Order: sequence, then C-alpha cells, then structure tokens
Amino acid sequence: MNSNSKVLALKYRPQTFNQLVGQQVIAESIFNSIKNNKIPNAYLFLGIRGSGKTSTARIVAKALNCENGVENLCTKDFCESCKSIIEGNNIDILEIDAASKTSVDDVRELIEFSRYKPTSAKYKIFICDEVHMFSKSAFAALLKTLEEPPPYLKFIFASTDVKKIPVTIISRCQRYDLSRVNSDELFEYLVKIKDFENGKDSDNAIKLIVKLSEGSVRDALSLFDRAMLVENSGKELDLKTAQKIFGYFEKSIIIDLIGHIIEGSEDTTLKLYRSIYNSGVDPKVFLNEFLETLYYLKNIDFINLDGTNFDLNDKEFEKIKYLSDKLPKKDLLLLWQFTLNNLEKIDIINNQHQFVEMFLIRALYLKKILKVKENPKVEELRQDLNINKTIYEKKTQEKQETIDQLKNVEQEEKIASKPEVKNKIEGIQIKSFKDLIELCIEKKELKIKYELENNLRLVSFKDQKIEISFSSTLDKSFVKELSSKLLEWTNKRWIIAFSKENSLPTLKEQKKDLNLELLKKESVSDFSKEVKKIFPDAVLIKIEEENKQ
Repeated sequence: MNSNSKVLALKYRPQTFNQLVGQQVIAESIFNSIKNNKIPNAYLFLGIRGSGKTSTARIVAKALNCENGVENLCTKDFCESCKSIIEGNNIDILEIDAASKTSVDDVRELIEFSRYKPTSAKYKIFICDEVHMFSKSAFAALLKTLEEPPPYLKFIFASTDVKKIPVTIISRCQRYDLSRVNSDELFEYLVKIKDFENGKDSDNAIKLIVKLSEGSVRDALSLFDRAMLVENSGKELDLKTAQKIFGYFEKSIIIDLIGHIIEGSEDTTLKLYRSIYNSGVDPKVFLNEFLETLYYLKNIDFINLDGTNFDLNDKEFEKIKYLSDKLPKKDLLLLWQFTLNNLEKIDIINNQHQFVEMFLIRALYLKKILKVKENPKVEELRQDLNINKTIYEKKTQEKQETIDQLKNVEQEEKIASKPEVKNKIEGIQIKSFKDLIELCIEKKELKIKYELENNLRLVSFKDQKIEISFSSTLDKSFVKELSSKLLEWTNKRWIIAFSKENSLPTLKEQKKDLNLELLKKESVSDFSKEVKKIFPDAVLIKIEEENKQ
C-alpha cells in the first residue's frame, strides 16, 4: 500500500492476492496456476469499474517476476522487481491504456517490444487496460503474436466491455470475470479502513456508501474520501450528514410518498416531492429510487434483512410490507410500467422537475383509475372498453398495455360526465360492416373505404361499437377519421376499440381466399381437363362471372 498517498483508492490499492476484495476464487485460481507453472500466454480480466481488474493485472505481473516467488510475494519490504512495478518504472513491464493508443502503429511498437528478452525480470509483460478500445486493425496485428508469443512474453488485458473484443482474441486468453463485491464484504472492508484512518463514520453512513458504490471498491473509497472531509472538522459522520453530502434521501420518504399516492392525496404528494427536490436530489435519481421502491413493494415477501442488503432498515421494511398488502400486485405492475415509461422520456425533457411533478399527478390519476374496480358496473364497462389507436407507436407490448388501460378509463369518464344528447335530426342507421362500406361509397369517402377493405381486421361489429385487431398496415389517423365520420353520419358516438381476440381476415384477403378456392375447384373440372389435353402448359389464373344482358 502506498502510505504516502492521500487518496484512499491508491493508498489501499491491493498489492497481493490476499488483499483483493471479493475476488477470492479468482485470486486462488491464478495463484495456483503460477505456483504450478501453468501460466497462460494471456490473461483477460473482465468486470465493472472499480472491481479490481488493473490491480489484479499488476499483482499477476509482480507474482510472475517477484524475486521471492509467488508463495512469498512481497507485502512490505519489496524486492527491486516489485518496487519498480509499483512505481511504474520497470523496463520489462509495458503498461498502456488502449483508450489513448488504439491504432495499429501502437501494436507494432508492442511487437517490437516483444522481440527482445527481458533485461532483468523473468518475464516481459504487456498490460493493456480497456483493451476493447483497440481498433480492428490493431487487434488483427496482435493475433499472431498473441497466439504464439516467445516463452518470456506474457499479456494481461483488462476490459469493461467484452462484447467489443473479437472472439479470436478472447479464445487466445485465459478469461476471468471479476464480480461485483458483495455488500457485506465491502462493508467489512470499509470498516477496517475506517479503523486504520481513525475515522468517525457511523455504520449507517458506511452502509450508505456501500449502497451508492454498487459493488465497486474504487467508487466506495472515492465516496469515503469525501466523507473524510467532514470528519476532519471533528464531527462524526452520521447517516443524515452522509445523505446531504452524497445527495441521497431516505427511502422512507419515497415509501411515504407512494403511500400518499395510494391514498390519492395530491397536495401531500407534491409537497413531499418538492422537499426532496429542494434538498438537491436530481429528478432522474428520484424516478430511479421510485422504481426501486416499487420493486421492493412487489417482492417484499422474498427480501430478508440478513445483513447483505443495506437498502432497507427494519422500519422501512415494515412500511413497505404494509403498503404491499394494500396495493394489488397487478396494479403495482401497472404503476411499475408507467414509471418505467416516464424514466425513458425524462432525458429529452428540458425541465425535468416539472416533468416529475406531472408524472406524480398522472400517477395519482392512475390510482383513481385503479379504484374504478370498486364499482362493479363501472368495472364491467372498463373491461369492455379498449384504447383507440395510440398517438405514437410503442416499442414493446407492455408499453402498449399501459397506455391502453389509461385511455380506456379516460373514455369512460368522458361518457359518464357527458351523457349523450339526442340530436333532433335522426341519423343514418348502420347495422353491419357491409352497411358501413356501402355508406362510404355513397359519401365518396374512398380513403376510409380503402382502409376498411384492405387493412382492417374485424373482430366484432355491434351496438355502436367496432372491435378490431391491431394492424401495422392500418393508417395512423384512420381510427380518428372513422370516429368523426360515424358521429357525423349517425349523430351518435361510436367506440372503436382494439381487441386481442381472433379477428377475421381483411375483405381483400377474404376475396383472395375465395378466388383461390374457386380456382382449385375449377382446376379439377371436366372442362379444365379437356383444355389441359389441348394446351398442356395452360394455367388457370382467374375466374370471372359472365355479364348477362
């Protein structure tokens, strides 16, 4: 450890396999391979930022060249080889960052570097961080040397994005995937550092650091560095102070806010959110925390407080358990999808604060929609209605279902609040789908007629309600135009709904199928057989009805 460094991430950087946090299995595997002299040509370390990839690479370099051997790897009194590797001035260890050296010329320098035997060390070692940043030509130039390197040359690669590394490179390496560090292991590690640094951090403050680090040791130490600034003033770092430093708020506030949404209290909900926003919390962070809380509401029965999960304390656990029992699971899933849709849109909004406030208002409205089921008659109507075609195309079926439920109830409320006023003038009666098409011909609405015949798949037609199945070929404005014309022609409001039930083929498809059946039937007739005898290559392509004059 570099005791002279004031940055904790460098000061407590692991120097041996035993000091690696949360990677014991990988460390043991590499140690045994070196001990038994079964050393691969190249190592490939993969994992999230701060998981220990570069540190592991340097430890491997030290283990291969340490004068005391891998079993007695230097920890304090470093040999010349280990010391020079730590200080970064070992001439036999070449360490580069592929993010800044991506070209084939840089690889050629490496190949030139590999031609000569090590000066003082046992192995020449090439360490490349973020190797996925290499260009295609650079990878291609490296292939041959990587497959059959000289016995004294070893490669160590590190990357956060394995998908960008060619499989031809991966296949020539011994791959190790470094995992996220478990919360309890990271917590114990930070507590030890706190003791080394004579820190005054409370356990709850450290748990918050663990949560925010998301399994990254480097992120945890960087956050701990910020916390140390408060401790230098002689104050103890408690949970509330830590929350202010890191721009975090208690999950209990989110839980209370969701509780107010369930109760339908708009004023209290907005007031609580504004207090969160005024404390410095980013709106996008708020939505993510909101989404995370919904996850706990859905899965609270499978979550335990065994010390490995620092997201919830006992009080928050009980609150979520209480709300989970009040909110049906299907309604919770709908709220989850609604929140997810808004989270995807927030990045394109200039005023994200106002966007989140409108999200909460719509969530309150959504809860009112969910309460409709308390009235059996209204619920029956709600289930019978479906959304008119949406304004824009959704990427997934789940998004479509969320909008459907919102729009259906909106239709219900309009119908309930504005009872139908009978027009003095009696409108046109439309009793069937055929009547509708004939009316379009009469009114010279050829565009609507075309859509009805060619692109519309009918499910049912009855009682001022048309059910159709979703069709990508249907014009986006069709539903709106048809609804307007039906109101104009009949003086009555029509509901055009999308249904998941099986639909009939389009009229065009029906006509085509009928023609095929006639062709098939006629092809085996006596007349067709006689024609075939005279014209063997003849093919029946169309049947037309003879005009009788």
